[in-house]
Amino acid sequence: MKGLRWIHGSDFLVRKIQSLSNGRKKNVQSSWLDSLTKAGKGVLSMLPVIAGVILLLGLFNTFVTGEIITSLFRGVYIFDGLVGSLLGSILAGNAITSYIIGNELLSKQVSLFAVTTFMVSWVTVGLVQLPAEMTALGKRFSLLRNAISFLLSFVVAGLVTFTMEIIA
Repeated sequence: MKGLRWIHGSDFLVRKIQSLSNGRKKNVQSSWLDSLTKAGKGVLSMLPVIAGVILLLGLFNTFVTGEIITSLFRGVYIFDGLVGSLLGSILAGNAITSYIIGNELLSKQVSLFAVTTFMVSWVTVGLVQLPAEMTALGKRFSLLRNAISFLLSFVVAGLVTFTMEIIA
């Protein structure tokens, strides 16, 4: 137990771990080391997949410009929503970037419904990150989460559009 004090710097935590062990003489330090070893091996096994995802996202963001994205929207409400959601699913990114892209799309007369489906799927659905997510969280969970997020992007877009029409 003395070996844990340098990690946490607290006698209270060491006494708490001892009391939780119910008097068992298990070596707590070795269980921590086992956990850290397993976590490290998991991260190392995922590094090639994560590196591939980062490189693929960089390529997408470099070669797919704003003009290309804007040209895909035709002005048909449901079709534009589907295009927005598909583009957002493929070109995934962070929320702050989606606000900037969404503003640009709105300034080019793309419908609010399409922009909202794009923004929601941009943040919640990640087809490019899917291999890494399946490795870390499991295939069934990852596919189900992405499918539900894709469908909910339409629900959220419909609610946002409806709310904005009421407010305006």
